[in-house]
Amino acid sequence: MRTTIGIIGGGPAGLLLARLLHRAGIDCVVLESRTRAYAEHRQRAGMLEQGTVDALRECGAADRLEVDGLVHNGIELRFDRERHHIDFPVLTGGRTVTIYAQTEIVKDLIALQLADGPQLLFEAEAVAIERPESDTPVVRFVHQGREQSLTCDWVVGCDGFHGIARDTFPAALSRTYEHDYPYSWLGVLADVPPSCEELIYARGEGGFALHSMRSPSVSRLYLQVPNETFPDDWPDERIWDELSARFAIDADWHLERGPITAKSVTPMRSYVHEPMRHGRLLLAGDAAHIVPPTGAKGLNLAVSDVRLAARALIELHRTGSAQLLDRYSELCLDRVWQATRFSYDMTRMLHADPDGDAFEHRLQLARLRRITASRPAAAELAANYTGLPLPL
Repeated sequence: MRTTIGIIGGGPAGLLLARLLHRAGIDCVVLESRTRAYAEHRQRAGMLEQGTVDALRECGAADRLEVDGLVHNGIELRFDRERHHIDFPVLTGGRTVTIYAQTEIVKDLIALQLADGPQLLFEAEAVAIERPESDTPVVRFVHQGREQSLTCDWVVGCDGFHGIARDTFPAALSRTYEHDYPYSWLGVLADVPPSCEELIYARGEGGFALHSMRSPSVSRLYLQVPNETFPDDWPDERIWDELSARFAIDADWHLERGPITAKSVTPMRSYVHEPMRHGRLLLAGDAAHIVPPTGAKGLNLAVSDVRLAARALIELHRTGSAQLLDRYSELCLDRVWQATRFSYDMTRMLHADPDGDAFEHRLQLARLRRITASRPAAAELAANYTGLPLPL
């Protein structure tokens, strides 16, 4: 097989990149190791920055998002049994965020790709990337029981943290930075209407809690739990009791309860790989970086990576200039590190450190007080949360 751009990974990043390239007249092939059913049902993020929504509109993949997406004008911070609203449009000049599940984005992009788009192969597992330093890198993959090869001008690895793209980089070239946090998130899906109109970030006596939603009838909630926690350690009633305690405020508000349909535990970590380009191989999304979910940056960082990749590849296609491609890693990493910093700060500010003391607790409250009492501090949070502009 021969194509201009080989894309490894059929998640939202790979599919969005394919769509942007297709609309610019650049041919590509997407290799996804899983089945279509798996790709369309794996639960992931659901909070979209303004730039992510704009990108989906740009590539014609926002029809259902416009109808079903829940636009949010801010978030609520809770601590010391008080509630404080952070108004995004007022603080950012009109920017908002939108709740729309990643599973739905993937469904939308797959439908477009199969109806009018470049080739998308499911159950096509990439096993090697050869000659990335050459003008014709080759992706070897297994599909329908036999090994095949895909010769490309460029390869983009959107294959996640456990994919092969990052491991193709020479060890002497690679630098990695990582941090593990001393707690995890217990996440649950519940068939109950949300108890709030916007996301609630709570710093309770027992630790952090987050109230989010997937739709007007489905709530998504998270609890800070110790590492090595198993979902079955937490019966449903215990989950609801602890959520109620952490969200508690001195006002007339209560948490609606309902059937819990799914539970999972997510470890918290930060990880960055530098650089994000080697020869004609680019990394995007989780293949290059991981952030804790507190700042809602994972999916949005992946989208900003592929938006930059698409612009750079389109510039090369239209003008012959590789100037933007030569700066791809630098431009991506600038935004990645800002998102990593923001996610780290949000995580440390809102979670109870199991090894922390009263001094650390008071510092956390001081940080929260500063944000809720100072417009510049609140504007800084709002700017980062709704998404920094692409560095172009």
